Amino acid sequence: MTHTRCLIIGSGPAGFTAGIYTGRADIKPILYEGMQPGGQLTITTDIENFPGYPEGVSGTAMMDDLRRQAQRFGADVRSGYILDIDLSKRPFVCTDNHGDTIEAETIIVATGASARWLGLESEKKLYGQGVSACATCDGYFYKGLDVAVVGGGDTACEEANYLSILCRKVYLIHRRHELRASKSMQHRVLTNPKIEMVWDSTTAEICGNDLDGVTGADLRNVVTGEMRHIDIAGFFVAIGHQPNTDFLKGQLELDEQGYIKIQHPGCATSVPGVFAAGDVCDPNYRQAVVAAGRGCMAAMDVERFLQAH
Repeated sequence: MTHTRCLIIGSGPAGFTAGIYTGRADIKPILYEGMQPGGQLTITTDIENFPGYPEGVSGTAMMDDLRRQAQRFGADVRSGYILDIDLSKRPFVCTDNHGDTIEAETIIVATGASARWLGLESEKKLYGQGVSACATCDGYFYKGLDVAVVGGGDTACEEANYLSILCRKVYLIHRRHELRASKSMQHRVLTNPKIEMVWDSTTAEICGNDLDGVTGADLRNVVTGEMRHIDIAGFFVAIGHQPNTDFLKGQLELDEQGYIKIQHPGCATSVPGVFAAGDVCDPNYRQAVVAAGRGCMAAMDVERFLQAH
């Protein structure tokens, strides 16, 4: 059994930033990268809105920078993920997927959230080449072009409105004939001249290739069965995110969507000594810079907690 003063579960901007700050505080954290080392940014397009990279940077390169910085300050970065966790008493006991046991005085959960997808093969093939789950992250690449958004909730409406500022035209594709979004959000979408509603429709295929990326989409009307093709350069899936908290159910207080509830101000959870940072506790912003800031806050909370205990 390995003992640590701080176990960081998950990588990405939140986890690695927490590793940098706890490392510099001489806490000597152990950080598990998880099943997707570096988080969602490693499979996205170039990042142009993270401070400090004026020419933009690939998600993989940025995560490599953060990983090396955390290791420079003494973070023990390990491959693999936490399989089992017991938060009933301190120190907490965790078991990784290799069967190794970690005893931790504090824990920072930074496991992120995963976008929900349509499940199309073409969606997987063209991810990062026109298919995206974040308009704020990738919308700028489609300035002056036609794009589509799939979804009917507040997130989809927000994405469509944001894209309408940048793009020539936005198709909002929804499988029903009424939106699930709030009334105010619906009004903004339905009165926006640059947004065309495509009601009662699902996506049969996303069209494109490795050279050109997304070039269009084939849509099926669920009422009539009629097919329609639209020419687009970007395809944004906005049907929600799933926080990676299954392994915590019954041990930490979660909201109705599964996001970790934190005590503001700060990053403390319902269990003293356990903190959360990044998309795993943030259903609203889901931005790398916000996650990094929360990683810093969680690390500082850990330092204060250890000093007090």
